[in-house]
Amino acid sequence: MSDEKNRAVAEAILPLVGGAANIRSVAHCMTRLRLGLADLALVDREALGALPAVLGTVEDDTYQIVLGPGAVAGVTAQLRQMLASGAGVAAPPPPTAEDLAGRGARIREEARVRNATPVKRALRRVADIFVPLIPALIGCGIVAALSGALANLGWATGLVPALTAVSSGFMSLLAVFVGYNTAKEFGGTPVLGGAVASVIGYAGVARVEAFGHHLTPGQGGVVGALLAALLAVQLERWTRRILPAALDVLVTPTVTVLFGGLAALFGLMFVAGEVSTGIGHAATWLLAHGGLLAGLVLGGLFLPLVMLGLHQALIPIHTTLIQQQGSTVLLPILAMAGAGQVGCAAAVYLRLRHNASIRATIRSALPAGLLGVGEPLVYGVTLPLGRPFVTACVGGAAGGAFVGVAGQLGDAVGSTAVGPSGWALFPLLAGPDGMAASAAVYGGGLLTGYVVGFLATYLFGFTREMLTEYDAPAPAARDVP
Repeated sequence: MSDEKNRAVAEAILPLVGGAANIRSVAHCMTRLRLGLADLALVDREALGALPAVLGTVEDDTYQIVLGPGAVAGVTAQLRQMLASGAGVAAPPPPTAEDLAGRGARIREEARVRNATPVKRALRRVADIFVPLIPALIGCGIVAALSGALANLGWATGLVPALTAVSSGFMSLLAVFVGYNTAKEFGGTPVLGGAVASVIGYAGVARVEAFGHHLTPGQGGVVGALLAALLAVQLERWTRRILPAALDVLVTPTVTVLFGGLAALFGLMFVAGEVSTGIGHAATWLLAHGGLLAGLVLGGLFLPLVMLGLHQALIPIHTTLIQQQGSTVLLPILAMAGAGQVGCAAAVYLRLRHNASIRATIRSALPAGLLGVGEPLVYGVTLPLGRPFVTACVGGAAGGAFVGVAGQLGDAVGSTAVGPSGWALFPLLAGPDGMAASAAVYGGGLLTGYVVGFLATYLFGFTREMLTEYDAPAPAARDVP
């Protein structure tokens, strides 16, 4: 048999035994090609037996392909040459969605381990205080938006006060819930944390004077409630350590509420009030004077912040702005990061037209991405691919810049609650020019994020090597004598 025919037989056999990666050893005897295989399940026995040059197969300690005397030596030589040089070796199948998901899970776990610092653990604990409050914030935010829309349209005006009461009742007691969750998270008695924090929202504090000024109900907001409850936890622990057990049930709650409440009135409320006011002024100034830059940076870096765990520090800031100003102007900007991911995923879908597995994952995850649930796309597609994650962040930066510029021009758009993103944020939008104007600005930002994320990914998201790896078409069948 000529070298060309031996080569053709070797090229036909190789993919049917699982490819080069599945071969551990190559040898031959008088009539048989003996292959040491990593996984026998990868052998296509039916197709292998159908090759005209193959006289039979035997499964033993090696996988043996009967080629006959003379032919076996020539085919073995050609196969060894192919394995050594890589020439003529069938390309491995492109990575699947499962491969990307596994890679994304590893990246997430590595980030979790790498970021398990005391500061970041503290931020996660703060986030755990506020996350359980999000459903109520969403519900009350939507009711507040409905109330505002009815008032602006002049419809059902008699219903507006009732809707306002429904939406505002929870917010008026927000300090109690924050105090309760804080004590629960840090190992204290939850109801004592709520009791100490409740003084912040009590109307009677207006008669209390601290630092030469009368206090205002709600002064200090969630920051004050958080600090007051943390103090309550420490007081409770200290009291329990020094008291006999017989006195614990009476003295510990009294000491905790008394000294914690007084500290909140004559220190924490004023300090936290100044901090909360500073947060509000900083957000307003940032958007009014640096909307373009602020939107660009916040929209572009939000997803990396999520990976580092630093986004959790924004939850109390959002809540403070909502309590202080009625909405948070930061959330619509940060939501543009999700828009960049959606545009990026659409480009990946088109670029990897031969990778059915990844395309199927994108089809299933894209609706959730449009509604602001970005984890399936981030950890299942863009982040494991690498470059597309960066181009998705470019799309988020562009969308954030659009919303930021609108705010700088006086059309600031905010959200009356935290939690939703993407299209799900539309019912929660608020702004100085009404719901329609806010929706137009936010929708323009989403569209910008989609388009820029798509174009950046389509044009710059893949190298030639990446396309070879992830978008290799199925190998064509080869005719073998």
